[in-house]
Amino acid sequence: MLLELNQLIVPAGHQLLIKNISWSAYKHILAELGENRSSRISYSQGMLEIMAPLPEHEVAKVIIGDLVKIILEELDIEFWSLGSTTFDQEKMDVGVEPDDCFYIQNEAAVRGKDRINLTVDPPPDLAIEIYITSRTRFNNYEVLGVPELWRWNGTQLEINVLSNGKYIKSPSSSIFLNLPIAQVIPEYLIRSKIDGRNAAMKAFRAWVRKQT
Repeated sequence: MLLELNQLIVPAGHQLLIKNISWSAYKHILAELGENRSSRISYSQGMLEIMAPLPEHEVAKVIIGDLVKIILEELDIEFWSLGSTTFDQEKMDVGVEPDDCFYIQNEAAVRGKDRINLTVDPPPDLAIEIYITSRTRFNNYEVLGVPELWRWNGTQLEINVLSNGKYIKSPSSSIFLNLPIAQVIPEYLIRSKIDGRNAAMKAFRAWVRKQT
């Protein structure tokens, strides 16, 4: 293979774009990079993107994911959190690795599975991206049919809900209809940086309980 991955250096906070990559080459690169890595991969019709996140990127990903888990636990909703699992489909010629993702409505369909195959399995119900700037990544979620995508830009949480195959910005979550997600998630993410992670989680759990 012409591309030697061990020669590539992607500094944290940067992304590398490589064009004219075939589907087989994309799958080879995934296998060569392995699963135990910090970089994120996105692929769309021959364009490969490798992104290396910053530490604050990872902190936001973990905190937002933990807040979602608290909501689901307090609402007693079964869920399956698959983190940065690779989701791709050769028929669509796309692939993406979210910062975090959740099976919620479709949890039972994938419960206990070691591998997800989008030719037979549904996509995750919710994907979370931190500081996403790549249009390719955004479009890939549309193509794969992920019902809801959250994007955190460092100060605001943007909720995108899939409608007729396209994302539309929404003031509320289609999954958590009765909760002001776009306002409360940023509030407690900021509180975790001021009061500490555990204090913020405890306060958030108490808040959710008051809403139910």
